[in-house]
Amino acid sequence: MDHKGTLENRIQRVCDYINHHLDRQLDLTQLSEVAALSRYHFHRVFLAYTGVSVIKFLQLARLKRASFELAFELDMKIIDIALAAQFDSSEAFSRAFKRTFSQTPSQFRQNPDWPNWYQVYEFTLPSCNNSLEVSIVEFAHTPIAYLTHCGDPQRVYESAGQFVAWRRQSQCSPIAHCRTFGIPNGDPNTMEESAFRFKICGSLRHNSTTIPDNEFGVKAGAIPAMRCAKATHFGSHDNLEKTIYALYEQWLPQNQEQLGDHPVFFEYLNLIHEVDECDLRTDVYLPLV
Repeated sequence: MDHKGTLENRIQRVCDYINHHLDRQLDLTQLSEVAALSRYHFHRVFLAYTGVSVIKFLQLARLKRASFELAFELDMKIIDIALAAQFDSSEAFSRAFKRTFSQTPSQFRQNPDWPNWYQVYEFTLPSCNNSLEVSIVEFAHTPIAYLTHCGDPQRVYESAGQFVAWRRQSQCSPIAHCRTFGIPNGDPNTMEESAFRFKICGSLRHNSTTIPDNEFGVKAGAIPAMRCAKATHFGSHDNLEKTIYALYEQWLPQNQEQLGDHPVFFEYLNLIHEVDECDLRTDVYLPLV
């Protein structure tokens, strides 16, 4: 492995360490030891590979988790979210949050500006070269409730929040007992924003096939039975396309399989407001003939 690759792996190791220890006090000395680099060089190497300082990355990682808690864990008090993000007071947390996202925590909880939020996190992280393990499975016919998001992919979390609210209110598809899926109608990177659709789905309790009319626009449907190649993606949903493209570019050419006519879809084995981003697990299903 060349020197560049070695440095990239070291910075990746630091990013992973930070994301797994958001509840701890971390300093440059400790993180430089994780990178196995002198602290005199570490911060410059980190900045060169990510485009942000390690202190900024650490704060952004904590604020990212806090933003998901604000948006989806409505029962959590803001002071508790602030303390978990290693701020001494809700006032200090509010100042840092507003400086970062141009909204106070209360404003973000009420009406998150997700497009602006995405812009904050537009910096480069080292690539993680996880090996792709693929199995062929028979996906069973699954009745679902779904809410269709239309348009800007950066606003999907708005629709997700509405779907979470419906699940909690209706109990037709409780999060703790039912499966959660996402079905895009294509690659948002290669299609017009106005044409993008994303179905946010939950399996129905007791395999029911109907749901009551509701103010959220949630409807009843089904994911049909089909044969699929399945791979598990670990970590941020922002990198989900790496696993998708690996299925298309690596696995498919090496196996004598033909693509089915259903779009790629995902099953979220845990959710962003339940675990730290680094602990997310998502099954990616590639439909086959």
